[in-house]
Amino acid sequence: MTQTVEGTRAKREVEVRRARPSEIGLVVDVLTRAFDDDPLTNWAVAQDKKRTERMRRFFDAPVRSMAMRHDAIYTTPDLEGVAAWVPPGKFKLGLLDQARQLPEMVRCTTLRRFPSVMRAFNKVESKHPKKPHWYLMAVGVEPELQGRSIGSQLLAPVLERCDAEHVGAYLESSKERNLPLYERLGFRVTDEFEVADGAPRIWLMWREPVRSAQ
Repeated sequence: MTQTVEGTRAKREVEVRRARPSEIGLVVDVLTRAFDDDPLTNWAVAQDKKRTERMRRFFDAPVRSMAMRHDAIYTTPDLEGVAAWVPPGKFKLGLLDQARQLPEMVRCTTLRRFPSVMRAFNKVESKHPKKPHWYLMAVGVEPELQGRSIGSQLLAPVLERCDAEHVGAYLESSKERNLPLYERLGFRVTDEFEVADGAPRIWLMWREPVRSAQ
């Protein structure tokens, strides 16, 4: 579930830091705005007058229970963008955490569509690699700042760690136009499919660690 757009606008150099637990609400706000036009998110979230609130719920539970819990959210001093990662071996939630997230997922969509949404996300999760890896759960940049390489800079600390520790990285993208960005960072498409009938396509991408020439 990644989303960032990088184009030909002048690069904006940013300082990258870890987000603080007290900033979780601001982190969710950034992702909500960044994913406003994301096909998969808009398919899963009910498009009604409560859409913005539902979008926030969609991001809040997983970001809080996985990325923030493991101190793996990267941002800038002014929260211009967010990269939320899950460390190796931490992707699977315990039964208690899963139970806590279910009501939030119901509130994101509608009772009628909830089973289809859950089947779709279970299908995506079933494709998750078994090899140890860092999972890029979400990356997004404020819409007015997209195209200035902020997303690449937000990803750099963990990708450098992957190379140093010889560990892979994995992501899912529901925007085909973002694939070249991830390919420039070393990711390669391993699979693509529709998550459900009439739903958007999704691309699964894996990055092998880059080994030093020394």
